[in-house]
Amino acid sequence: MSEHAFRFDYWAASDTGCVRELNEDRYFVNKENGVWLVADGMGGHDAGEIASAAIVEHAGSIGTPISARDLLARFQDRISKANSEIRSIAEERQGGMIGATLASLLTYDRHYACVWSGDSRVYLIRRGELKQLSKDHTEVQELFDRGLINEEEAENWPRKNVITRAIGVTEEPQLDLEQGTIESGDTFVICSDGLTAHVEDHEVLDAIDGRHPKVGCDMLMDMTLTRGGTDNVTVVVVKCHKASGTATLGL
Repeated sequence: MSEHAFRFDYWAASDTGCVRELNEDRYFVNKENGVWLVADGMGGHDAGEIASAAIVEHAGSIGTPISARDLLARFQDRISKANSEIRSIAEERQGGMIGATLASLLTYDRHYACVWSGDSRVYLIRRGELKQLSKDHTEVQELFDRGLINEEEAENWPRKNVITRAIGVTEEPQLDLEQGTIESGDTFVICSDGLTAHVEDHEVLDAIDGRHPKVGCDMLMDMTLTRGGTDNVTVVVVKCHKASGTATLGL
């Protein structure tokens, strides 16, 4: 089990924001099985909420992995099942596309994997520096990567919120993967785009680095809501320590 090598301090929070009436974000944390994720639903009426809830429900059935490879395989299988369920619901409703972005962290022993689809993000803070592990699946990111727009144009692009991938919108889920080795003191931040629409990367680092996950998480949420909270916002913060038998504070 992953907690034999590391223990985790963690916290999570989600808010409807200042504009929306319904929170279509969902998060899931299970330190015993090493699964942490944020799903941001999209679709008319309550459809987005259904999509993100389906992802969380299937992630909850992952069971106990026996290796890092097994954990990744189990997780990908559950996301595939969630993808099929979301597509079936969309067909039954005949109401257009339903889906949800996904940003996840998997931990087992000394290994981590980030799996994502869409523009929800996973960051790693290590030795005082922040790195975005995920890469946004958005129209503006693709245009920037192809050299068709520059950094300033990307920052002001009118269709910044147009995503190119999400769970439930294609026959099979389109997932990206980033893997690595955990170091003691590493802190992971998983969030929906409701946070990054209002908070810069350096502010994420300033809020989280050196603070307990609950304190940092609350700071980021307060910052977002104070600045208008134009979307649902969800944040999960996971700090890793070498196992020492000390009790873990979590949700």
